[in-house]
Amino acid sequence: MADSIDMAQQRADELLARNIASVVNRPVSVGASLCEDCDAPIPEQRRRAVRGVTRCVSCQDMAERYAKVSKGGAV
Repeated sequence: MADSIDMAQQRADELLARNIASVVNRPVSVGASLCEDCDAPIPEQRRRAVRGVTRCVSCQDMAERYAKVSKGGAV
């Protein structure tokens, strides 16, 4: 008989598998023409290079730096 820890682990595994499947099976969209943060135009070359891009280079750089700092990394 499975105990509560085994059931919790099984539930976590199922949830992880479902989340991974939703990301993998998500349709890849064409990149946005305007940055979602600053509304600046995103160059065609960047939209072709990065599928599903939603930010300009400057805003993407700032977002990545913020994510790194918020996780305790150095800038």
